[in-house]
Amino acid sequence: MKLQKCACIEPMYRELPFPERFTAAKKDGFDYVEFWNWTDKDISAVKKAADDAGVKISGFNGDADYSPVDPTHKTPYFDFLKKSVDTALKLSALSVTIHSNALGENGVVVNHYTDISDTIKKCSLFDTLLECAKIAEQSGIAMNLEALNIISDHTGNYLVHTKDAAEMTRLIGSKKLKILYDVYHMQLNEGNLCGNISESVDQIGHVHVADVPGRHEPGTGEINYRRVFSCLEESGYTGLIGYELFPKTTTAEAVKAIMSY
Repeated sequence: MKLQKCACIEPMYRELPFPERFTAAKKDGFDYVEFWNWTDKDISAVKKAADDAGVKISGFNGDADYSPVDPTHKTPYFDFLKKSVDTALKLSALSVTIHSNALGENGVVVNHYTDISDTIKKCSLFDTLLECAKIAEQSGIAMNLEALNIISDHTGNYLVHTKDAAEMTRLIGSKKLKILYDVYHMQLNEGNLCGNISESVDQIGHVHVADVPGRHEPGTGEINYRRVFSCLEESGYTGLIGYELFPKTTTAEAVKAIMSY
């Protein structure tokens, strides 16, 4: 089975104005696109661009300035998440991505919460995810919990391992709450890519791809992506592969590499 491809048009197609990236991605063979934030975009223009291009929106980040590991953030966190869900419904998007910590400019973790114990962080995150699952089920918009690397991009992020994320979503047991498995992040944090995919595939709702180092297209770094993609298929994954990467040279060259897989 051929895994469906999704282009993240925030780091890709940067040579084009944002509204033109939808058509460009469709012409390059992507039936789905995703992006990072929605608050800095004209949502009506985004919907028109996607509709005109005939491309579907996989998703975008559903949280912003608030952290689920902080028990004092619950009310504003849910207020913003519900706005994100409403936006996803307007765009007919499939999902929103959620995290353990608020992320600032360039993905910097806003607060490392060194003053809060691991127990409080874990309990607060789990309690928040229970409500996230309810919102997801009521709205029909899936939510994917993403662990991030703390090696080079997101120092101080709480959720860093596949097992921790998958155990939480598995325990909650909602078909609308899964994890986002980012191959790039997990290669940096823990390795054992195929082993962790096989053990957690029942909880993987979306996959992100980029090579290490550099966060460029597959084939530019150390990850054996042919084996990773085979593992995903062998394990029974049937969702989207989101190419969230910075082209090493041009988007055109990155697309050639992507399509070669």
